[in-house]
Amino acid sequence: MSRAGEGAKAGIGLGSALAVTISWSLHKSVLWAAIHGVLSWLYVLWYLFTRPGGLSG
Repeated sequence: MSRAGEGAKAGIGLGSALAVTISWSLHKSVLWAAIHGVLSWLYVLWYLFTRPGGLSG
């Protein structure tokens, strides 16, 4: 496997882990954590842009 492929695989894993962690801390629901884990980086970015004090200020 190429280095780019390994990097992409690591990024997907990290995004899923972040999404599940954020989701669990907010909702305490395995179902929501699983859904957000599948969405991974999309959910992480949405969370960062919509929370008070996040990237959007």
